[in-house]
Order: sequence, then C-alpha cells, then structure tokens
Amino acid sequence: MLHLNLKKEATARLTVLCIGAHCDDIEIGCGATLLHLKTVFPRLRFHWVVLSASGPRSQEAARAAELFTAGCEKDVLLKDFQDGFLPYCGSKVKDFFEEMKSQVNPDLIFTHWHGDAHQDHRLISELTWNTFRNHLILEYEIPKYDGDMGRPNVFVPLEAPLYERKVDYLFEAFASQRDKQWFDRRTFLALMRIRGMESNSASGYAEAFCARKIVVAPVA
Repeated sequence: MLHLNLKKEATARLTVLCIGAHCDDIEIGCGATLLHLKTVFPRLRFHWVVLSASGPRSQEAARAAELFTAGCEKDVLLKDFQDGFLPYCGSKVKDFFEEMKSQVNPDLIFTHWHGDAHQDHRLISELTWNTFRNHLILEYEIPKYDGDMGRPNVFVPLEAPLYERKVDYLFEAFASQRDKQWFDRRTFLALMRIRGMESNSASGYAEAFCARKIVVAPVA
C-alpha cells in the first residue's frame, strides 16, 4: 500500500479542524486517529467544533474534547443548534461556517461522511466542502441503526492501546449514552477491527475515512 505523510517533518505544526454535528460524533468517528496524530506531531493544534451541544450534554462534550486533545493547543467551540433540525436552520449554520472560515486555516479537516443517513451529518459534510474548498478533508463514519456504512478509501492503522483508549474515553465522557443500545464497546471495537482487516493493519485495528480529493505534492 502507498503510505502518504501529512508533513515532511514531525516537528512541523499541524492544525486540525474537527467538526461534529452532535456530542460524541468526532470521538466516535476519528477519536483514535486524533490520539495517533498526537503521538506523531508534538506541535499539534486542534480546533474542535460541535454544532449541537446544549444542556447537560455540553459538559460531556467539553470533557471528551479535553480527553482527546490533552497536552495540545486547542480551541473548543460548542454551539447550541437543535439536534435533528440543522437542515431546517441551514442559513444560520451556513453563517457560522462562513465565520469559522475567517478564523482558521487548517492543514487537515475531519467531518461527517457525505452519504450518512442522518440529515444533520449530511448537512455538516456539505457545508464543510462548501466552506473549505482547498483543504485536505477526511470524512469519518458513524455506526448506527440505519445501516449506512460506506466503502472508505483512507485507512489509519492504530497501534495498541490507542483503539482501546478511544473507547475508554468515550465511556468516561458520555455517561448519558451508556444505556443506549448502540453505545456499545463491542460495536466501536468491531468497526475498527473490520477496518484494520481491510487495511492489513499490523495491530488488526484501524479507523477509516472517505477522501473525495487528495493532491499528492511532488517530491523535491
């Protein structure tokens, strides 16, 4: 397999924008990859944005962001758009994305997969691409009842114990979700195991993403 490096030198600063429609989306979709990036890039800066994080769940989202970005520079922004209604207040969400564009110029963006069955997720994916048109964007996947898993084309192999730590952090931060049928340690590990099998990961585990467009810079 061809291995692409984000930077020539690990000492270079890497700015990562993480966008999630809801509390726990970022962590489920790319949490282990973010932990991996922390081990590779000591000068890592996160811009962490959750669109629907109101009430008690905002405290959970803040705690999760702290766990996954610990030791790094970070800006955490938790908005209070209504869960499930993002497409129906689209102009306000669009205004927020335009404002965000003027504040951050990331090297790498994580956002929702464009084929996700959840309407909030699809809108966030669309607006990410509308707003950041000259950036490296990786779309993460969220397992759910709808059965909407796609065929990702970018894989991040995960060394132990990163994939276990991801799930530990999920259960530590999101206490309100522990009794949900879908919020299951076996589900999160199983998806990473499948993606690890598909990518021939040495550990057997990986996270996977959809990349619609990647430009490979010429080697000097």
